[in-house]
Amino acid sequence: MGIRFILMVNKQGQTRLAQYYEYLTIEERRALEGEIVRKCLARNEQQCSFVEHRNYKIVYRRYASLFFLVGVDNEENELAILEFIHLLVETMDRHFGNVCELDIMFHLEKAHFMLEEMVMNGCIVETSKANILTPIQLMDKAS
Repeated sequence: MGIRFILMVNKQGQTRLAQYYEYLTIEERRALEGEIVRKCLARNEQQCSFVEHRNYKIVYRRYASLFFLVGVDNEENELAILEFIHLLVETMDRHFGNVCELDIMFHLEKAHFMLEEMVMNGCIVETSKANILTPIQLMDKAS
């Protein structure tokens, strides 16, 4: 299993979306998120986007007011995960039109659905934006 968790966090460190692919208790998740968010948000723009924390490698990227953090195994390719983050943002941009924190907050179920279409059990299974967005567009038409 490659991806362990995906977090979307604002500049103040508030988690807006969290998806875990391994079991952690609520207390463990809260502690892990707090440690990782403090560590990543404290870094400046000149530092690389990879951080090792506990038994995870954290790959993160900032887009506007949101930080996208992905926790992976130590053997995982960091550049591939950066590409995955970029694909996720592009997919959300295509659906929401320049995705922002409010889009995630008010359409949390759609953001989770996009992630579920892209990642299954910690493995990236879909990279086509059209294939990811088609079910969401069908749900929008039906409602």
